[in-house]
Amino acid sequence: MQVRSALVRGGIAVLAAAAAVMVGAPAALADDGAARGRVIEEAGTVGYRINLEGGDDYITKLFGFKLSDGKSLKLYCVQITVGMRTDVDMVERPWNQYPAANSPFSKNSDKLNWVLHHGYPGVKLADVEAALAKQGVKVNGGISEREAIAATQAAVWHFSDGVNLDLKKPLAEANPAEDNADVAALYSYLVGDQNKGIGAQPKPTLNIAGPKTDGKAGTKIGPFDVATSGDITSLTTDLPEGVKVTDKDGKELKTADVKDGSKLFVDVPAGTKPGNGSFSLKVTGELETGRLFVADNYAKKPAQSLIVADSEKTQVAAKASASWTEAGAPATTAPSTPGGAPSGGGDLANTGVDAAVPFAIGGLLLGGGALMLLVNRRRSRA
Repeated sequence: MQVRSALVRGGIAVLAAAAAVMVGAPAALADDGAARGRVIEEAGTVGYRINLEGGDDYITKLFGFKLSDGKSLKLYCVQITVGMRTDVDMVERPWNQYPAANSPFSKNSDKLNWVLHHGYPGVKLADVEAALAKQGVKVNGGISEREAIAATQAAVWHFSDGVNLDLKKPLAEANPAEDNADVAALYSYLVGDQNKGIGAQPKPTLNIAGPKTDGKAGTKIGPFDVATSGDITSLTTDLPEGVKVTDKDGKELKTADVKDGSKLFVDVPAGTKPGNGSFSLKVTGELETGRLFVADNYAKKPAQSLIVADSEKTQVAAKASASWTEAGAPATTAPSTPGGAPSGGGDLANTGVDAAVPFAIGGLLLGGGALMLLVNRRRSRA
């Protein structure tokens, strides 16, 4: 967002929401367990105001971000022309759900990821200096945090939005020539030929996707595909007597049996009365550098997308539901339970930051490390 703009309305409320997976929805909408949080205005670190080729100037900032479990992250913004907001929930999304389909982000995401892993704060300031020294580039009295933030954010925007830093005068304000030179040097390193990209997208903290979530008694409903970068720490169920979570062969599963790539089924014995139920997974894992956060309900409340600049351990839970009818009867779907989040108010200085595009409706996140599920019956699989 341009500095010349005034202020954007924002909120500092932190989301701690829970929602059930949409039963009967396609796999893309059944993804559940995405990490959530909100930008915290006062938690960020401001870099320099920079000049771009063409005359525009923008504030750079390493944004503070609080996850729903209370942990904090540092993120840079992408979508430079979209306004950043603090009154919307930001949700972890895969790269292919970036809200601007025709943006350079899609084709440059691997190089943008390289920037995050070689810029600041992914790399300590001393190591940034060492990397520049290997390129034969000397800095003036070392790289400062403000210089590193300005150069790294400019490099992120280069790949996410196709803009270029004005190398003749990188800094928009009256700053020493040495600071200008340091920012230009680090930016040139991050976008230069040595950037070969990091093509492997970081795995999601936890997602559950089920292409078919309804069925008939006497069948196995699923599979529910588990994707996680962490360790599954619990499997709990809210299912009628006799209905179990199993593998494809009908073996009842326990917590230790579930991992990244597991396929889970809800096994409904013949003769079971029509009904529905759910199971939940809890995971502790790394929210890795390069993960994308976009605004929940982006279509109604567009907001600047954000990308993780450092990794952090976090706890996330996901819930999946299934429904069934008697054998021979038409299948029906159980209703979904949408999540909600409080909104607040506050003023945030304009920058080039933004967050967009939600995953599936659904997801249970931990608040303060404690999993809270609203269930009528729960059976724990230890």
